[in-house]
Amino acid sequence: MKHMLLTPATPALLLAAAMATALAQEPSILNVPDMKWTDAPAALPKGGKMAVLYGDPSKDGAFSIRAKLPAGYTVPPHFHTKDENLTVLSGALYIGMSDTVDKHSAHALKAGGFHHLPGKAHHYAYTKAPTVLQISGDGPFDINYLNPADDPRSKK
Repeated sequence: MKHMLLTPATPALLLAAAMATALAQEPSILNVPDMKWTDAPAALPKGGKMAVLYGDPSKDGAFSIRAKLPAGYTVPPHFHTKDENLTVLSGALYIGMSDTVDKHSAHALKAGGFHHLPGKAHHYAYTKAPTVLQISGDGPFDINYLNPADDPRSKK
């Protein structure tokens, strides 16, 4: 069995490593007026808005975003490579767990509701009224449409 060599400098090195990790994760405090809203990425249907609260959803690592979706907004059947955690802040998001949109079998997730979606789970979502969501997970965040014709990036 190998032994770890402890020297008088070992505690200082461990403390320095811990501090470097802590400094890499800067605190983030944002009030609603401080959030910078932009159009949703090209991978999503037009009309949605997004604000990044923490991290960078396009890169490895933790992220949190907010999304504002207008009434009648639909995201066709798709999946994400990684898990997604979603909370409805206002309005309602209708979520269906299938490969086709069936508005009779979708579940209404109302304001305050939470949804954990494992990576690679097929689903779709839509709104009936303006809705605000908070989404968090580990990036990179992606969207993979089951029907390539549904991908807004293919319509340019």
